[in-house]
Amino acid sequence: MAKTQLNVRVDEGTARAARERALARGMSVNRYIEELVRQDTGEAGRAFVEAAADFMKQYESVFAEEFGKEREGMREGTREGRR
Repeated sequence: MAKTQLNVRVDEGTARAARERALARGMSVNRYIEELVRQDTGEAGRAFVEAAADFMKQYESVFAEEFGKEREGMREGTREGRR
């Protein structure tokens, strides 16, 4: 695939972070940025699902306290309906 040059201006902290992350992954800054863009454009739905899963983990106890009894009743009803 043909490559196109893209010039981007970022603050020094962002440039340093990009260099450090790329080095830690054993790749060039160019490849690191390219992979970040691919991930961002190809995985927007996945990122949403991961964020939702993180939210549920964080607030699991709140949901269990609020809706736990209702959900258990629903589960029992579902089990009985399948028998």
